[in-house]
Amino acid sequence: MKLIAGLGNPGIDYAFTRHNMGWLCVDHIVNNKNLGTPQNKFHAEFWKENNLIFLKPLTFMNSSGISLSEAVNFYKIDLSDVLIIYDDMALPFGKLRLRASGSAGGHNGLISILGALGSIEVPRLRVGIGKAPGGMINYVLGHFNEDERKNLPDIVDNVEKAVNIWLDKDIQKAMTLVNASKN
Repeated sequence: MKLIAGLGNPGIDYAFTRHNMGWLCVDHIVNNKNLGTPQNKFHAEFWKENNLIFLKPLTFMNSSGISLSEAVNFYKIDLSDVLIIYDDMALPFGKLRLRASGSAGGHNGLISILGALGSIEVPRLRVGIGKAPGGMINYVLGHFNEDERKNLPDIVDNVEKAVNIWLDKDIQKAMTLVNASKN
């Protein structure tokens, strides 16, 4: 069993904000897989296809660990079979970076997840949203500008390709392929 979780915040005010990049990516993948309407399970929108689970926590970003730990514990999923997709200001807009483990890098959603799961050994796919020109909170919770919106289809396609590589390869090979690409 593998679990792919996209991070974001619920509510219309947060739709299409940079901080909801993980949600946008999961939406794109489940739509392409024609998985239909999600169930409400584990404090999240939940889709299951065979041995693959997609999750969009509805607990707000800073409490994402509640949802992830419930799903991981219920299905007894190995942490190496969990992939977290989230926004990252440390990367240029649209750049992807796959990692097998590590610190949260100050990302509150990931801090919550790593704390709830009790480990930093959780694979993650960081999706660059670029550096904040002004205040960080206004930037991450701000809506995409026109240029960013134009690039979103390519970015979510690249994320889907990266997820498929992660599903098909061991983490080291997947990191080599994803991180070396010109995404």
